[in-house]
Order: sequence, then structure tokens, then C-alpha cells
Amino acid sequence: MLYLLASCIALLIGPLFYRYFSSGSGLQKGLDGFIFVSLGGLVLIHILPELLEHGGLLAIIFVILGLWGPTASERLFHRYSEITHNLTLTLGIGGLLLHTITDGGAMVLAQQDGNSSLLALGVILHRLPVGLAIWWLLKPQVGTRWASVVLVAMMLLTSVGFFAGEQLLSQLSLDNTVYLQAFVTGSILHVVLHQPHGQQDAHQGQYEYQAGIGSLLGLGLLMVLLLMDSGGHEHAHHDHSTDQLLTWLMTIAPVLLLSYAIAALRFKLGLTPQDEGLGRRWFQRLVGPEALVLTTLLLGPWLALFQLLVGFILSAYLSQARVEITDPHPKLPIHALRFGFAQIVDRSAPWILLSLVLVNLIGHPSVPLSNPFLQIGVLLLVFLPMRFCNLGAAVLSLALAYSGWSTLAIILPLIAAPVLNIAQLKLMNWTQRGILLAVIVFSLTAAQRLPMWFSLISLPEAINLVALLLLSGLFAASLLRLGPRKFLRRLMVVKQPHKHGHEHSHGHSHSHAHSHNQAHAHTANHSHKHAHGKHDADKHSH
Repeated sequence: MLYLLASCIALLIGPLFYRYFSSGSGLQKGLDGFIFVSLGGLVLIHILPELLEHGGLLAIIFVILGLWGPTASERLFHRYSEITHNLTLTLGIGGLLLHTITDGGAMVLAQQDGNSSLLALGVILHRLPVGLAIWWLLKPQVGTRWASVVLVAMMLLTSVGFFAGEQLLSQLSLDNTVYLQAFVTGSILHVVLHQPHGQQDAHQGQYEYQAGIGSLLGLGLLMVLLLMDSGGHEHAHHDHSTDQLLTWLMTIAPVLLLSYAIAALRFKLGLTPQDEGLGRRWFQRLVGPEALVLTTLLLGPWLALFQLLVGFILSAYLSQARVEITDPHPKLPIHALRFGFAQIVDRSAPWILLSLVLVNLIGHPSVPLSNPFLQIGVLLLVFLPMRFCNLGAAVLSLALAYSGWSTLAIILPLIAAPVLNIAQLKLMNWTQRGILLAVIVFSLTAAQRLPMWFSLISLPEAINLVALLLLSGLFAASLLRLGPRKFLRRLMVVKQPHKHGHEHSHGHSHSHAHSHNQAHAHTANHSHKHAHGKHDADKHSH
């Protein structure tokens, strides 16, 4: 009974915090960052692997429908976008209400002999961000009364789950409702990502430091919940749990720190993203060369040499064809250390985290992706809407190798992820796209003769742990600089041209570089040839 009371109090803390946080825009942004990270992270790292375990690949499809369905509906029926969004919000809240019944049942299970009380504590703690999120989402749209009704309903349904016990739980088990819960999970992600009332904020772009602090607090709560969950009870998907993510992070952390140091060194030596030579700029986009450090030490020198060779070939061809690079660095810092350990961290951290979480999902044993060509098809679906950085691509290859994927799937991100995306392909004509694809296909065919991947280093666990703490500090600093939404917006490069003017208005000392990038982006939308002429003219004016 104490567990039930504590879980209800945890829900009520939400309105109290909201009342306090609504007094200032900075505090609001902090609350938004907290909800964005804690609830979104709970879905991605904890809920989705469970859905995959019970529903397989079909569960992912239902999650995607829940996530992108409302967005597609809003675009198709623009006049009714508000209705669509409200329906999505209602569905997400309905799913959370359904989930509260299982929360109540879980607390009953925690009281039984042989089960850990950490399970109940985890349920109680995860209701903190849920209560906050409900009030944060509902109060501005439907008012205090209806938001209160939803919270009361959640407390009542928790009580139903608590007192009805195992009989009701068997009917509402994950096996029986997996696809419904997958669809609802996607709807919750849609609502969290789209920040329904935050876009009305006139101060958008400000208070990112407060949003970063909120996201770090959310990340801390998320880590506590996941550690409790892994300690409280056994999961059948243990190999693809948070333990696996932690192992991967500890393995790559020291090498990532070395990669950032290499990035700082090459900047110091004059190899920068604003280099006059287009071929050198393409080489940096494709391999860094900091990504080669990851490949060499953790996938083996043969794969690194292959990546280097293909990188040289693609750089030479794309520069000869005068293909411009999408999403260039808007401005560069003066100091090399700031470039390596701040700017490159800002650009790579979202991709590194995405790669690890993504492979933790699609590498799950319940997802039947053992066929190499099916694996390549899935990876292409991931690459096309996004623009991977070279470090993120190397981490993706590494995680795929750890998950037992084919050599073809491991090689593909190394050679193609930074260039094979819609935003970049739009800057090419059909001939250039055909030649690019031919080089990639030929490279993959040749890659079948390469030896299997292997790691060159194996460091003591203490060193890995210290490196992970340092890496976490760098990623935390990036979150504080950018705020969680801007941090993750870097993944959606296709949508960024609409926001270019906003982002580029900060630096005065680099106004020429900004105007060059903006002019090129503008002309590329009208005529590819005209864009090239503009680039050449600007280049001579340097």
C-alpha cells in the first residue's frame, strides 16, 4: 500500500513543479529539457527493446507509424493539423493511462517473495517525468481542469492495477497488447519531439543553458531508473539491454578521446573544414582523418586501409565533379583544442549516441536481419534522411560488428554514410549520383575479400571507466552549450535550410564565410550550375 501511495504522490509532484517552473522562461526551458531527455530516453533505451522482444520487427513498424503518421497527416491535411496533433496527444495520453494499470500490477509483483523492491522504486521514480510531461503537455492546451482529470484517472487506474493483481495483468500483458503499445509509444515520441506549445515561445534559441541543465538532470534520473531496472529483475533480452550499451561506451570512450585529439591536431596543422581545396574538404567529411583512428584500433588496420583508399577515391571524384558539401561548418574557432573537443564533439555526439541506441534496437535477436542484403537495405533507409558524420559512421560500424552483422554491413557506413543522404544527393546530377553509387557498389564487392574485423587494443577496465567519465563530461558540456533540442536537431540536416538564417546570425567576425554559405545554399536551390559558378567566383575573391 505504501508503494501505491508513493506512486500517486510522484504523479502529483508534476503540477507542483510546473507551477514553480512556469514563473520564468529559463526555468520552462529547463523543464522542457528534463522531460525531453527523461521521457524520450526511457522510451528509446528501455521500452523499445522490450517491445522488440515481444513483437519483433513488426513492433518497430508500429512505432514508426505512431511517430511519423501524425507528421504525414499534418502535411497532407494542413488545414486540420491542429486536430491531428490533438488526436495524437489524446492517443499518447491514452497509452500512458493504459500503462499505469501495469505499473500498479508491477508494484504488487515487487512485494512478492524473491522479487526486488527496486522494481517498485523504479516504477515510482519513472512516474516523476510522466506526471511532469502530462501537466506540461495538457495544461497549456486544455486547461487545468482536464489535466487534473487525467492525473486523477492515472491514480485510479494505478489502484485498479494494484488491487486487481495478476488476473488483470495477464489480459494486459505485453504479449497481448504489444502492437498497440508500440503504436502508442511512437505517438508519445511524436508529442515529446514536437514540443506542442514551446514553439510559441518568442525567445526560442535563448535559455539553452537552462535547457541543458534540465536535460542533464533528466539524464541522471534516466540512469538511476535503468540501473535499478537491470538490478531489480532479469530480462530475456539481457544481451541487448543497458548493460550492452554501457560496455560499448566503455570500449569506445578512450579511442574517441584520442580521435578528438587527432581532430585538434589536424586543425592545428592547417587541415580545416574551410580548406581552399574541395578535395581536402571532402576527405575531412568522409574520413576525418580522426575516424580512421576508431577504425584502425577497434575494427583492424585492414578495414582502416580500405576506408582510407575508398575515401581518397571518392574525395578525388567529388572534387573533380565540383560537388559541394552539404551542412558545412558555419564558423571555426581560433584554438585547435576548442575545435577538437568542442566543435567536433557538438557535431559528432548526437550521431555517436544515435548509432549505439539504433544498433541496440535493430541488432536485437528478435529482429530477423541476418541476410546481408536486408541489412544493407535497412542501413540505406537510415542513411538517406540523415547526414552521418564520419565518427558517427565509424561507431555505427563498430556496433554492427559487435552485434554480429555481415562484413558488407560493417563496411557500408565507413565508406558511404557521410555522403549517401538526400540532402547531399540533391546537390548532384543524375550522372554524378550514378558514378557515386557505382563506386560504392564496386567497393562493397571488393570488401568481401577483406579479412574479418578484429580489435588491436584491450585496455584495463579502470582506464575505460575514466575515459567514459571524461567523454561524458564532453557530451554534457555540449548539451549545456546547445540545449537538448538543438543537440538532436543536427541529426535532421534535411530540415535545416529553413533555419539557416537564424543559426548564422551569431558570428560577426565570420560574416564573409556565412554569406558565402548562404549564397551557395540559395543558388543551389535554383540551379546547380549557377551554384558552381558562384562558388568559383567567391573562391577567387578570397
